[in-house]
Amino acid sequence: MISHNICPLCSSERIALYLKCTDYLISREEFDLCKCKECGFVFTREYPDEKSIAGYYESDDYISHDDRAKGFLNQAYLYARNIMLGRKKKIVENAAGIKTGKILDIGCGTGYFAGIMKKGGWDVTGIEPNIKARDFGSEHFALKIIGPEKISELSAGSFDCITMWHVLEHFHDPFNYAAEIKRLLKSGGVCICALPNCSSFDADHYREKWAAYDVPRHLWHFTPDSFRLFAEKTEFQITGINSLPLDVFYISMLSQKNKGSKFYFLSGLIKGIWFAFKSLSDDRKCSSLIYLIHRK
Repeated sequence: MISHNICPLCSSERIALYLKCTDYLISREEFDLCKCKECGFVFTREYPDEKSIAGYYESDDYISHDDRAKGFLNQAYLYARNIMLGRKKKIVENAAGIKTGKILDIGCGTGYFAGIMKKGGWDVTGIEPNIKARDFGSEHFALKIIGPEKISELSAGSFDCITMWHVLEHFHDPFNYAAEIKRLLKSGGVCICALPNCSSFDADHYREKWAAYDVPRHLWHFTPDSFRLFAEKTEFQITGINSLPLDVFYISMLSQKNKGSKFYFLSGLIKGIWFAFKSLSDDRKCSSLIYLIHRK
């Protein structure tokens, strides 16, 4: 197990227990979240190492790695994903300022986003640690997908855009990945990073039941302020923030399920509508945020 006794972001020793969260997907184990009293960063204090954590992803319900839709929640996820694919493509085109180019999708899962970018004329490379998901993307979309251990073999300054859709929170060493991203981006290239927002209205409401804490798969739990600090420490600057508006519905449904709600699909939908309405007045309180970052 890996354990943190200081803040991984600012190295302060002034950390305190924030929440105790349960792994509802696999093990039913409990994991502590700590919060730094200096910078406000929230992180999973103790979690399995990179080799051992693979078992915490082995579930038919982990939809990012398994494309078989079972039950209302996975159907809802796949429906939302299909809607968002086109929007993500537009975000890339607008952020990069080009209609086609070279793109690296880190944590590409089963390859649906990378596939739509390839169909749109982009030269696409994917990175995915899960072999089953990697094989699916290669077979169904004819994608070039490599394992994360091969990222250092990619040529420096070769990508117009690098995307991470809900990926950074999984990395055991996010600082090393940030250095690689900085190395791989072309001059003027953009990195697009989507993350759960643990200062969102739904996170405040559900607290330890909030599905996007997803321990121990999620190691780091960012807010706009803590991600800005991470960007600065890794020599990036945030040049834009957008929302992923449909995420709140899926997360609310899962959170209602975590609470033991019998009608979690309906109650999560109602809660999601309420959180989405509230966030219209403050988009920094959205369930998920997309950060556009450039090298300083």
